[in-house]
Amino acid sequence: MKAAVTERGAILLGKHVACDAFDEVRPLRVVTHAHADHMLGLRESLKNCEMAVMTQVTKDLIAVLKGPLFLTAGKVKTVRYEEEFTYRDERLILYYADHILGAAQVLVEDAEGTRILYTSDFRLPETPIVESDVLVMETTYGNPSRVRPFKKTVKSILVSLVEQGLKKGPVYLFGYYGKLQEAMQILHRTGVRTPFVVPEKIFKVSKICEKHGMKLGRYLLSNGEEAQLMKQRLQPYVAFYHMGSRRYVGRDALRICMSGWEFDGPYRRIAENEYVIALSDHSDFNDLIQYVKESKPKLVITDNYRAGDAVTLAREIQKQLNIPAKPLPTKTRFLT
Repeated sequence: MKAAVTERGAILLGKHVACDAFDEVRPLRVVTHAHADHMLGLRESLKNCEMAVMTQVTKDLIAVLKGPLFLTAGKVKTVRYEEEFTYRDERLILYYADHILGAAQVLVEDAEGTRILYTSDFRLPETPIVESDVLVMETTYGNPSRVRPFKKTVKSILVSLVEQGLKKGPVYLFGYYGKLQEAMQILHRTGVRTPFVVPEKIFKVSKICEKHGMKLGRYLLSNGEEAQLMKQRLQPYVAFYHMGSRRYVGRDALRICMSGWEFDGPYRRIAENEYVIALSDHSDFNDLIQYVKESKPKLVITDNYRAGDAVTLAREIQKQLNIPAKPLPTKTRFLT
């Protein structure tokens, strides 16, 4: 088989490439983006593989998230989107994926001309659809019930909620790396000029995103003098915190949690001063099906290691598109 997903979560492409988890045999490790479930076993890969391949943005983000010395444990090769990289008898190309900044799709073309593609996490319509013979798909929203007909209105609703909240005081936004910076850019582009306040790690991630072209507006360190003075004076500001900090900060402010796991509407009120908004950096079910249809593969493998609905998506691909599809590995690691 020219592609597979191992019990440890490695996406195997061709003969030489393992993506997003360690494989003890493959000489090349590709990191598609800097989210934890796609950096599995990276320390092992750096020590044992010939090289780790990633975009420059992903390398910069890993240096912030893992520490500046982490990647010095092995050889790292950075490549640009659509830059060809030949390893032995196979050709490797990374394509842009609209997800966290620096995210990439991975194409391996073998000596027989077979195009083996791994989408990793992506969002349409900004992600280019790459034609393939064998396609390995992300499956986060792989169930037909995971559809967002309202997704074009989410950004404007986010801005409206923040602007309304700022009339009464500070607003706290919770999300994951990448999505937080996307929200900062959305608010900045739509004219929200109230200062942003962020903790140190989000500050550093934001600096990397700005270095690579994002426009995030003015943001302050949460423990800095200016931010502390704003808090003491009860001035309005927008704070951005990792989802893991949700229980600890912003209890007296308007709170907005950004989650892709919302399908009944663009937002939902869950407490007197708290909302969940459906800002997602993944494709919904219809977009996953669209990608497969336009990629025109002869075989689809759905990623059954990471969170999602790989079994259902494989069944629907066969049913709707008449393309052979199967979930791998056969045993699910996460509840779906």
